[in-house]
Formats: sequence, structure tokens, C-alpha cells
Amino acid sequence: MANQQAPLLQQAGSKKFENFFNVPRNKKIMLIFLIGETFTVWFSFLIYAVGLAHRLTGDRDMKAIRMATALLALTTGMALAENPIVGGAAMFDTKNIIENAVNSKDHTTLVAAVTAAGLVETLSGAGPFTVFAPTNEAFAKLPAGTVETLLKPENKDQLVKILTCHVIGAKAMAADVLSMIKTDGGAHKVKTVGGCELTLTTQDGKVMITDEMGNIATVTIADVAQSNGVIHVIDTVLLPKM
Repeated sequence: MANQQAPLLQQAGSKKFENFFNVPRNKKIMLIFLIGETFTVWFSFLIYAVGLAHRLTGDRDMKAIRMATALLALTTGMALAENPIVGGAAMFDTKNIIENAVNSKDHTTLVAAVTAAGLVETLSGAGPFTVFAPTNEAFAKLPAGTVETLLKPENKDQLVKILTCHVIGAKAMAADVLSMIKTDGGAHKVKTVGGCELTLTTQDGKVMITDEMGNIATVTIADVAQSNGVIHVIDTVLLPKM
């Protein structure tokens, strides 16, 4: 599957981060750890320097010093912010939905379905899209033989309908979803690209999604930012009304 997507990935990949992407994952983790440790030492030094400046100058120029410190903390926090790990793979907000999804070992069935449905180009486009991404385990909960049947060429239209019921034509982060749910009194209805209507609610602090068949999915990993939208991992396949 990854080999089939190679030309697409080469065209859309970020040149700026190309060398970093090619580094083995264990070395990436070590690099991120070392960067974190470096910033920890730097902040410790900065706090000491601010205290020393206060003793030497009193209140003079302390407003400027505090402002500079706050700005540095903000920019450092932004630099260290990263996406959740999904399916054992790092997710990069510089890559599009397809480029990230093909690296998740928990979404091999979804990637196979998207490919069979001919939606790779669409979900590699500018978007923005919000994708509720069912895991392999979510597909496994369907009746035996369902996935195999849907992947057959003669069932492509039905497969497209199901998959596009997982896609919203806008970028909706978890905070946006929670806000809409609250505004609508606890349940927010939304139309998908496939024309399905989903009902979004919350339970125990998690977003719940009810499809047209009454199936309820839980968002297990939220806010996986993409260059063309956002992915929310879910534990149940959403189905249109049959």
C-alpha cells in the first residue's frame, strides 16, 4: 500500500523537514528528548538571570524583562508542541491526511478502503477536512466478511458513501466541536461530505458520534492536526442510513 502511494507522498512532502522524516523513529525520540532537556536547562538559567536582574536593578526595566521572558516561553511552547502518536507513528501537521494515515499501523484497513474507493487524491487535496478515522479494531467489529465485500470493485459506490460519512468539509478541532455541542444544548448535528447526518455529544469529557443507524463512536484520540485539516481517531465505523 505504501509503495502505491509513493508518487503522491513524494509530490506533497515537505522539503523543509525531509531529512528529519527519514531519521529512524528511535533517533527522533532521542532528538526530541534532548531538545526538551536543552530547553529545560535554558529556562532554569533564564529564571536565575531574571532573579539576578531584579536584585541588581530593582523594579527598573523589570516590566521589559518579564515581557521578554513571557514571549520566549510562548514561542518555546509552540516549538515543542506536537501531534499525538497514532498507531505507533508520529503524525506531522506539515503532512496531509493521507501521508500521515499510511504510517499508522492502526489504520491499515482504512487506508486500503480509501484507496479502493478512489479517495486518495481527494483527501490529499487542500481541504480543509475533518476526518473521523476508524481503527482496524473498529472495522473488525462489523459483521464477518463486510470489509472484504466492500473492497470489491462492484461495491465501490457503497464504500465511497460509507467513507465520506466520516468526512466533514471543514476543520473542526475538539474545542470547536465541544463549543458547538454546548451551544446546541448538548447535541450538535452536522452534515458530512457524503450527505450523512451525524449527532455529536459528549460523555465523560469525550466526544461521542452517533450515526444514522444509531451506532455510537467514541473519539479516542482527538486533534491530530494535518496540513489539510484534522483527524480524530474513533473506535466504531459510522454508517449511513440503509
